[in-house]
Amino acid sequence: MILRLVPRPLRTPTLVGLVAALLWAGGLFVFAASLPRQAPDDSITTDAIVVLTGGSERLSVGFDLLRAGKARKLFISGVYRGVEVRELLALSSKSGNDLECCVVLGYDADDTEGNAVETARWMEDEGFHSLRVVTANYHMPRSLVEFRRALPGVTLVPHPVSPVKVRLDGWWSWPGTAELIVGEYSKYLLALVRAALLSSRQPIA
Repeated sequence: MILRLVPRPLRTPTLVGLVAALLWAGGLFVFAASLPRQAPDDSITTDAIVVLTGGSERLSVGFDLLRAGKARKLFISGVYRGVEVRELLALSSKSGNDLECCVVLGYDADDTEGNAVETARWMEDEGFHSLRVVTANYHMPRSLVEFRRALPGVTLVPHPVSPVKVRLDGWWSWPGTAELIVGEYSKYLLALVRAALLSSRQPIA
């Protein structure tokens, strides 16, 4: 019925646009529903932990995991230059010289792809083969796309953090959360496309 109101030459492009919009909207709700709500089993131990900066909650979780012996070292990616470990410990309300020896800061990343690249370099230098990824639950899908591309031979254990201000239940009724989810979903789709294109360009051995 709607297409009858559209001039005939534009009907096909309009139909394609409507289908694309419906697929995008359907994917959005699937994406939101699939966001992890809980952290993995704490019995899992990895060679290292990486925390992607973006909130003190992530840092606090990373420090707790390190103190609990869940990894040998903690890498914090995307730190502002000039910031030191002690400042981050204070920011996350943690203290103790027992952690400073095992925390390494990465200053080169400006985005999620950069987080993955600088973490991959550090993992290679350390000779590590397994990594627990600590970031916000809404950011985890895109992070895993980038990290799997940058660290193809490394075992990744996602450890989502649930920010208090992000309300995943009924997210569409919370403007702040809805805007966040829509934006992150769009970035996730772009990350998938980029990863697919880069993978297709790689020569076959």
